[in-house]
Formats: sequence, structure tokens, C-alpha cells
Amino acid sequence: MKESFCKEDTYRIGKELGQQAVSGQVYCIYGDLGVGKTVFAQGFADGLGIRDVVNSPTFTIVKEYEGGRLKLYHFDVYRIGDVDEMEEIGYQDMIDGDGVCLIEWANLIEEILPPHYIQITIEKNTERGPDYRQMEIEEV
Repeated sequence: MKESFCKEDTYRIGKELGQQAVSGQVYCIYGDLGVGKTVFAQGFADGLGIRDVVNSPTFTIVKEYEGGRLKLYHFDVYRIGDVDEMEEIGYQDMIDGDGVCLIEWANLIEEILPPHYIQITIEKNTERGPDYRQMEIEEV
């Protein structure tokens, strides 16, 4: 378990994972609104060496970032209506590609996730402070 006491901690944890990422890996982020999924994704992109502005692709579903040591496919599937929409955007090609996939709200497309991925669960615990986050990172 990792602990975050502020946005900078969440960013740093994401960056550390981005630095360790290898081609073909899929990272699935689970957590409620406002837990820091996008801050984590920004750190992850930084860890890959991506210098572009990274924000949540809520309305486009996926954004592709190049310029780092690996290509990053950043998904936000919060607004997905049906998993068939994922095929329309080329999801399978990205999952099977040579970049790294980071999927926010992965629980909404669990039936099409690959058999192996890294699950990141981010939870608030306001008893420990307003910005406290607890992160479980495990291979599935």
C-alpha cells in the first residue's frame, strides 16, 4: 500500500510507476470522483518522459501521447455507454500495441480488460486528512 498526503504525493507515485512501465503493460485505475486519478495519470506520463499537458479524456475517451520513451494511451471510460464503443475507437489495437495503456474507470469495461493488468485502487480517508489517499497497487 502507498500513502498520499497531498496531490504532489499522488503525482510522485504515478511518476514512479511511469518510470518502471514497460511496453505492452495495461494499468487500470479504480476510484471515486475526485480521488486523484488524473493527477496520478499526469505523474505517470511524466515518468514516461511525456512533456505534453495531460488531462482527463472524459469526452474523447482516449488520448494518445508520444514524445516519451513509450507511447501512452490514456483512457477515461467514465462516459462509455457500451463496451462496443471501445472497439470503435481502436481499443484492441491500443491494448495489443507497443505502448502503455492507462485506463481510468476500468471497472466499467471489466469484461474486455486483458487477462493481466496492474490494478491501482485509490481511496480517500478523510479521517487521516482532507487530502489523504490510500493506493493499492497489484498485478491481476
